[in-house]
Amino acid sequence: MSGEQELGITESKEHSTGEWYAEVVQKAELADYAPMGGFIVTRPRGYAIWERIQDHLDGWFKDTGVDNAYFPMFIPESFLEREKDIVEGFDPEVAWVTHGGYDELEERLAVRPTSESIITPFIADWVRSHRDLPMRLNQWCSVVRWEATETKPFFRTKEFLWQEGHTAHRDEDGAWDETMTRLDQYERLYEDVMAMPALKGRKPPHDKFPGAHTTTTIETLMPDGKSVQAATSHYLGTSFAEAFDITYADEDEEEQTAHTTSWGLSWRSMGALIMLHSDDQGLVLPPTLAPTQVVMVPIWQEDNKDEVVEYAADAAAELDEAGVRVNLDDRDNRNPGFKYNEWELKGVPLRIEVGPNEVDDDELTLVHRPDGENSVEDRADIAETVEDHLDTVYAKLYASAEETLEGEIREADSREEILGTIGQHGGYVKTGWCGDEDCEDPIKDALAAEIVMVPLDRDAEPIHDDCAICGEDAQETAYWAKTY
Repeated sequence: MSGEQELGITESKEHSTGEWYAEVVQKAELADYAPMGGFIVTRPRGYAIWERIQDHLDGWFKDTGVDNAYFPMFIPESFLEREKDIVEGFDPEVAWVTHGGYDELEERLAVRPTSESIITPFIADWVRSHRDLPMRLNQWCSVVRWEATETKPFFRTKEFLWQEGHTAHRDEDGAWDETMTRLDQYERLYEDVMAMPALKGRKPPHDKFPGAHTTTTIETLMPDGKSVQAATSHYLGTSFAEAFDITYADEDEEEQTAHTTSWGLSWRSMGALIMLHSDDQGLVLPPTLAPTQVVMVPIWQEDNKDEVVEYAADAAAELDEAGVRVNLDDRDNRNPGFKYNEWELKGVPLRIEVGPNEVDDDELTLVHRPDGENSVEDRADIAETVEDHLDTVYAKLYASAEETLEGEIREADSREEILGTIGQHGGYVKTGWCGDEDCEDPIKDALAAEIVMVPLDRDAEPIHDDCAICGEDAQETAYWAKTY
């Protein structure tokens, strides 16, 4: 898959979403498939997007008391087994190391599917007093879950990059506040950085993180009507603290058990970003995350080349000095049309065209990537003008994403209505739900849809009095959808 590739996207987003997505990822030079099934190679352009996501979150985490650390990727089997729900929840997906060189290990080592079982014991060692709390740790790393699913770069891979935060608190209130702080930060990332409207809720009890008391979630909707679990934040209660003996002396020197949380966002967020915003011309990125925000394309004839290129280079230098990520594409061996197509394919939000007319009139022509809208602007104050245009591009992407979500939350009050509505429209369907996991099966079996979310407010009245599946009294409002 590496090497020279045909420029342009041949698949249709509307009609061949999976094939189109894979083509965008490869031709926009974000990732390639590794020789081992289920793994990918993240190319520099793809990794640069991940770094920008990381930078935003990492800054917000640190502003709210989180310290970064790093723990081993291998977890002793005995550690994993100390929290039974973790073992049961992840056992089918755990990759095991049994040998070091030629020697068989005395104890198998799990390649981390998540790190509660290696981080929590150290938190237990480091916490002695109420003065040590809250303790907030985060690590940026990769994890491995040996899922037998088709590889979809950034959405479904056996190894994936993420951040995982782990915290300990004196009581439930402190831990719950932490859980919601992180959920709100994930929502902020999607809304303010990724131009993606998001829904907040919690997972139904049968789909919460193994060992958690409550799993809260951010859900985003894709253009094909499927939902993406975009980030999760877990209130773990005292289950992990009890399993790993996280206790502390309170103000009266009485021993108390801590309450813990964990929370994470993976590069699935990148998959959702690519799928939602991109089009049949290739990758579309919000200016906040684009490795190159502006491409400057000089258009010349031989008799005015020096003048045009110098004018474009001066404007590019001014943008660079103002902190705009700009690329001056003055290649001799490519014509302007090729350059336009290449940079559209790679998702650059704003193109600036400079020809002899722009030079003569002391102007620049600006073209927006999402829709091709163009305008001629004065060369003076170009940095401020470009920032305004980048803000407009972001607003266009958000409005389009909002339109994707708008009207895609429907109601149903029977199994037939759920199946018919999701089958015809996709999106989310709200129903009353009795709380029984078995009521999910008829929809899962018929349509591969599931309950992706219930409201955060446990006391909220269900949308209908009766469960749409069994007819018993409804306890919750369930949001049903197909998922990635």
